Amino acid sequence: MTSSLSEEQWHAIITNDAAFDAVFLYGVRSTGIFCRPSCKSPNPKKEFIRIFQNSQQALTEGYRPCKRCKPCDEHMPDEEWVLQIKQFIDMHYAEPLTLARLADHCHGSPYYLQRTFKKMMKISPTDYIQQLRISHAKKLLIQTDSSIAEIGMKVGFPNTPYFITLFKQYTEKTPKQFRLAFKANGLN
Repeated sequence: MTSSLSEEQWHAIITNDAAFDAVFLYGVRSTGIFCRPSCKSPNPKKEFIRIFQNSQQALTEGYRPCKRCKPCDEHMPDEEWVLQIKQFIDMHYAEPLTLARLADHCHGSPYYLQRTFKKMMKISPTDYIQQLRISHAKKLLIQTDSSIAEIGMKVGFPNTPYFITLFKQYTEKTPKQFRLAFKANGLN
């Protein structure tokens, strides 16, 4: 059974007070999502909030758990959220990926995503994406005879000069030099 929103609960929600995570959960009628009070998602409108004593109540009423704060799990939500972001990047690295797209897909704000990902992974999401793309480009340079431009496109760099510049930053060789060095020496 849901209860009405008290001023104390509202304050816990808008201040992201983790001390209340074990006390109640809140759902947002306009989105159909429920969260922990500590969730860093944008503050909902007060009139859309429903209070739940546990996740089962929210699920029974048709609310979905927030992918960011994982109100159904007892684990550390930030670690799981970053893992979810990392998995999305791993599957979509060749597509245009912005912080806004990642945050939208993973139900968070771009700023919080950037900060949390960097804290957990010790690297920014953009650097992670670039390293992943360069790693895949190396494999394609070794395993195929595709042109540098084609490889750049396949790994998410539609701008060939930018791809070459970034590749050189990460490997100290242009893609062509890397391919020739591998063929000449069998380098990895």
